[in-house]
Amino acid sequence: MLRRQFSLRGKPLRATLRWSALGLADFFLNGQRVSDGCLLPGWSDYRKRVQVVTADVTQLLDSGANMLGAVLADGWYCGYQLWHGERNHFGEHPQLFAALDIDLQDGSHIRVKTDGTWEMRSSPTISADLYHGEIHDSRLDDPGWCLRKSPRKGWRKAMVFPDYPGHMDPKINEPPRVTEMLAPVTVTPTGPRRYLVDFGQNIAGVCRIWVREPKGRRITLRFAEMLESKDSLYTANLRTAKATDVYICRGGGEEWAPRFTMHGFRYVEISGVTKVPTANSLAALVIHSDMPPTGKFECSHPDLNRLQENIRWGLRGNFLDVPTDCPQRDERLGWTGDAQVFVGTAAFHYDVRRFFQKWMRDLRDGQRSDGAFPDVAPNLLTGFGNAAWADAGVICPWKIYWHYGDTEILRENYQAMKRWLAFVEATSRDLIRPPTSYGDWLAIDAVTPSRAPVPSEFVGTAYFAHTADLMQRIATVLGHSSDARRFATLRDRVRRAFQREFVTPGTRMVGHCQTAYLLALAFDLLPAAKRPVALAHLVDLLQSRNNHLTTGFIGTPLLCPVLSRFGHNDLAYTVLLKETYPSWLYSIRNGATTMWERWNSYTREDGFGPVNMNSFNHYAYGAIGEWMTSVIGGIRPIQPGFRQVLFAPRPGPGVTSASTTLKIAEGTLECHWQLESGRLKIAVHVPAGITARIEPPAGFSGKMPSRIPTGSSAWEFSAPAGHGSMK
Repeated sequence: MLRRQFSLRGKPLRATLRWSALGLADFFLNGQRVSDGCLLPGWSDYRKRVQVVTADVTQLLDSGANMLGAVLADGWYCGYQLWHGERNHFGEHPQLFAALDIDLQDGSHIRVKTDGTWEMRSSPTISADLYHGEIHDSRLDDPGWCLRKSPRKGWRKAMVFPDYPGHMDPKINEPPRVTEMLAPVTVTPTGPRRYLVDFGQNIAGVCRIWVREPKGRRITLRFAEMLESKDSLYTANLRTAKATDVYICRGGGEEWAPRFTMHGFRYVEISGVTKVPTANSLAALVIHSDMPPTGKFECSHPDLNRLQENIRWGLRGNFLDVPTDCPQRDERLGWTGDAQVFVGTAAFHYDVRRFFQKWMRDLRDGQRSDGAFPDVAPNLLTGFGNAAWADAGVICPWKIYWHYGDTEILRENYQAMKRWLAFVEATSRDLIRPPTSYGDWLAIDAVTPSRAPVPSEFVGTAYFAHTADLMQRIATVLGHSSDARRFATLRDRVRRAFQREFVTPGTRMVGHCQTAYLLALAFDLLPAAKRPVALAHLVDLLQSRNNHLTTGFIGTPLLCPVLSRFGHNDLAYTVLLKETYPSWLYSIRNGATTMWERWNSYTREDGFGPVNMNSFNHYAYGAIGEWMTSVIGGIRPIQPGFRQVLFAPRPGPGVTSASTTLKIAEGTLECHWQLESGRLKIAVHVPAGITARIEPPAGFSGKMPSRIPTGSSAWEFSAPAGHGSMK
């Protein structure tokens, strides 16, 4: 704990507190908490930059004595990170920065800042770590430590460090907050004063307890996503993360929740309590970056509704200042490959503009001088320039621009994107990418997680062409015409090199697997005449697996979009609605409430998947959500920012109705459809200022205007004769 007492000779007119930390900090002024945010100021590449939080604290000050204080913890700066049991990746000591600017009513100005006048002491929080949890001894609580007049006994002079050498930038994204509170669904006694609690939903956050226990009673909370048996937690997949909170009672009625840790969990084992936990004594607090919600989707198929909820909960569990891969084990990193396949889905559910604007800053801070982007951002690893992962540096800004119509993110990242493409070209051989680390990560037929049937050189070259294509579009948007011409030429050259290296004269792809054909078709890497042959190979490969997918992180997001684009919408539905392994719905059949990292994270035959890497809250396979909302839901942008909208729902076998809404800058887009007895009814809502058109499925007939008027409208179309699959 750190604090600074100061005096004011009058009532303040206005007061603004700006603060940051190497680590995590919770600020107080005259005993009142300054912010309702969690884990502030958030995570950045501390070697380059820290985020500065700003708060209006005028109402917390008064004339006379005042006390400004903060509790400082290790956080991402010097706490444990990665899976080697190491800490201090950025530095050894957490540090605090603060400046309180006060304008008094007499016209004078006072600044209170972090300097040698501050004092410090240890807090009742004995330890706090993001992986391992928090230990709090409430017998040491001093409720008056940050009041206007507080005893100085036990306090000593604070350590003063040299000025921070990096950038101190305002925090531009929404802070993490407690956004929801869940009550226990079931409580099972498992021993003396020990209970197993199921909250019914896998989340990221902490627990709050209300207890009345004897002084010195130790209450322990252990967290897990799954159960080993009906009365024991499955914690092997946490690896070295202890995921345990401890509260030592002071005696009497007490309330407590950790402030400097978080866990990924559905289940909690609580021990040390006398009474059975209830909603009045135990709650799960859901924590994530508090982005405004924007999209809703539901349809006639209950499993697809559950899948959509799992996707949304997976986002909430991992969008905590950075888009992490998982919230539970000793990792929780901003993996670039996961983010780039999911960004489009994320943008439907929440307004993620500022979230990704901040994360792209982290990605740029980790970029090497040769242009290679890191595997994770903020960067903690040694991996750089890996295909489909580092390409996030181009794909994410483009997706954000296309969804919101804001060119700012393109302008901010343009030079970094150009350096990345230059790196890719310079490190290629005859425009063919060298082997990289991940390939089609965790594909069903992979020998190891990174060794899928499609070679990583194939993946890299496909993404090289795709990124060059996006760069041509981005340069055009920003008015860099000469760059656009150069990138278009590069794209065409890479396509020819791809065809020469990876496509046989009979249009058979090297690797001959689902992902190989998906990449070639999705990224337009084949001449038009060869696309039907490649599509036929893809369909054959699916049918040979009884219409089950075999794809990993890279192929899976492309599967349904490619099938629908090339006239196999019914097959896309068939693959999506599979309930047997491997499939999206298989995890739902096994009780999933979030997306799983592996198709075989759990199977009935083999139990839990490989323990060294097995998360039950991993959003990458949730990228199917973008197809669900645009194809089943039927809302698609024709122009960036949905200034022009296409309503084009595509019914398929197993789904007879859907309802989709999306908040945009001008209002709310709505598309509701129902298929009954060969009649397709579509109702839409268009906000003022938006141009929209409607496109029924192929063969459906009915009257419609060339342009949909503003407001709510409805149309009805007739199915083509013999269209049995639609009934």
